[in-house]
Amino acid sequence: MTTNGLKDMLGRVSLTPVEKARTILLNALRTSARKTETCPLPNALDRILGRNLLSPENLPNHPRSTMDGFAVRAADTFGASSSMPCYLEIDGEVAMGQMPKGTVRQGKCFRIATGGLLPDGSDAVMMFEHTIPIDEKMIEVIKSVGVGINLINRGEDIAKESPALSKGHLLRPQDLGLLAGLGISEVEVYAKPKVGILSTGDEIVPWAESPPPGKIRDINSITLSGLCTRLGATVTDYGIVTDSERSFFATVEQACNENDVVLFSGGSSVGMRDLGERVIEKLGSPGILVHGVALKPGKPIIIGLSNGTAIFGLPGHPVSAMVCFELFVDPALQLIAGISHPEKSLRATVNAVLDRNINSAAGRLDLVRVQLQEHENDMPLAVPVPGKSGAISTLSRAHGYFFIDEASQGFHKDTQVKVHLLS
Repeated sequence: MTTNGLKDMLGRVSLTPVEKARTILLNALRTSARKTETCPLPNALDRILGRNLLSPENLPNHPRSTMDGFAVRAADTFGASSSMPCYLEIDGEVAMGQMPKGTVRQGKCFRIATGGLLPDGSDAVMMFEHTIPIDEKMIEVIKSVGVGINLINRGEDIAKESPALSKGHLLRPQDLGLLAGLGISEVEVYAKPKVGILSTGDEIVPWAESPPPGKIRDINSITLSGLCTRLGATVTDYGIVTDSERSFFATVEQACNENDVVLFSGGSSVGMRDLGERVIEKLGSPGILVHGVALKPGKPIIIGLSNGTAIFGLPGHPVSAMVCFELFVDPALQLIAGISHPEKSLRATVNAVLDRNINSAAGRLDLVRVQLQEHENDMPLAVPVPGKSGAISTLSRAHGYFFIDEASQGFHKDTQVKVHLLS
């Protein structure tokens, strides 16, 4: 078993710092091969590209106008002004969706609309606003135009064989538009992570039931499932498992064989932690990576790996479980989904001013839930939400959270903090 902690003078293993625990986890997962699959373009939104894409053609494949006006030879407009205009004969018109017929010759022009294909002989587009009609066949030009103005050239958007999108890119609506414009109908993407979720404990009953005395509803399974689904994972709920080692091991083993990630949560008692530890060790190499982190809430988390499947033993208290998900499961799922450096993923944050003093114990990372309120200056006020790790309502009432790092013993009132917004 590897817990990656240092022993104190009494031989106890110390807690692993959060950043170190996350690094251990992600480095272990990077050694596992990630699966890819072919996906039709309409279904590829929010998927991660599994290989680099080169443009199969020029975009656009023909110079096009970006304004309504006249396709001209720029040299014919040289020196034109309102006091000394030049005159051009209208010699044709560009029909939308068709190749232009004819060539723009010296002293002549073609009518053209936005998106129209530039006719041969022309090298610029004169805007309607800079012309005055003389009659049906003649315009007065009151401003000169340079070569390449008001048009997009062949391959100017993206040239044939040039990089279109890179491996690991998150496909957004605008990316699908680019690929559609290039005629790419399907893409290779990383397979969606498969997550198995189970809750443990003889005191747990399904959330839809009325619990008898001594029992509590299962909150974590539906909460964790929602978090995984938002990250694009496919979730299988393996239900509630008793504290029997035989039953627990059989269910976790099945989940590991069928998924990329397995989440189990249960009581935070020493007995339950020992059971989770034994089961992960029995599942196979490399076993436990981290057991216990310097974090509040979320200290008793177990992180393991068995034959490429990541296993997380999350605290039973809902808030602790969600905090551990945010810090450890979320980046693991992002990595499996194809994001190369999930630890650098951008999270929505806002700077706020703390409305009171907050104490913290040195040596652990404290996560403080807050509500954001209007303040007299431009920066919002961060008001801590009181409550224990078992109180799920604290997260429902919170707009976000900030961290107090391991080296600090707290923050004073009016300290500026970076609040991570909850979605």
